Amino acid sequence: MRFLVAGGSGFLGSHLIARLRDDGHEVTQLVRRASRSPDQVQWQPADGVLDPDVVAAADVVVNVAGSRLFGNVRSQGWRRRMTESRVTTTRVLAEAIAEAERPPAFVAANGSSYYGDHGAAPVTEQSESRGDAFMTQLTKQWQQATEPAQAAGARVCILRSAPVMARGGDTMRILEPMFKLGLGARLGDGSQYFPIVSLRDWIGVAAFAAQHDELSGPINICCPETPTNAEFTRTFARLVRRPAFLFAPSPLLRLAGPAAPELLRSVNLRPEAATAAGYEFHDRDVTSVLASGLA
Repeated sequence: MRFLVAGGSGFLGSHLIARLRDDGHEVTQLVRRASRSPDQVQWQPADGVLDPDVVAAADVVVNVAGSRLFGNVRSQGWRRRMTESRVTTTRVLAEAIAEAERPPAFVAANGSSYYGDHGAAPVTEQSESRGDAFMTQLTKQWQQATEPAQAAGARVCILRSAPVMARGGDTMRILEPMFKLGLGARLGDGSQYFPIVSLRDWIGVAAFAAQHDELSGPINICCPETPTNAEFTRTFARLVRRPAFLFAPSPLLRLAGPAAPELLRSVNLRPEAATAAGYEFHDRDVTSVLASGLA
């Protein structure tokens, strides 16, 4: 199969491209700088510049582009970069797909923040989106940007991913040093569910979705047994052999303003679509995910 990948220079994108090539597929990478090899094509999504012939030649278009996830949620500049790097790139690709005579499939990254706070209730791809937190609203716009491709009849997969626990990724880059210094802390009472996924299962589900024509629509990417924040904190501390006695009270976290919903939401996520389609997870629980990420 012929793949066209945007965001391939990032952490997840580079690993996904390697997996697709290992599987014997032809991969062309969209880059914003001048192309340096025959398998790279330059584009400028902010200006809507994209060669339509490159899109039309693909069997599957994948978008995993996006600026760094962590930043000052109060900063308008950070919010703008987050939105443009995700929503704009997705819309430009979706519109190019819609214009193709034979629209290729579209696999578009997204996030589990889409769901908002659901307490302890299991959350599947059919669950509603709740709340108006910034990341929840951003993921909804991100998904809406795929609509031109859907309207043109393309197969569209929306990867609602939990945080990926792997060295080199944004989440682990922040958490591992904190826990190794004994500064890992439970958030609030720790009862809120915190979905996570290993790198190999993120790659596995993304590649599985790209190659299986029967899969479309939202696809949750998370380990099948979602831990609570307290379980996550306790397990992380145990695996790095450090104590985790600290906790951040909920009233204090609420002083974080716009960031508070991101820290206290509970999403008991289930990867129902991937499991039903036959994907078998390597890392099913918090211990396996974190051990894989720290290995």
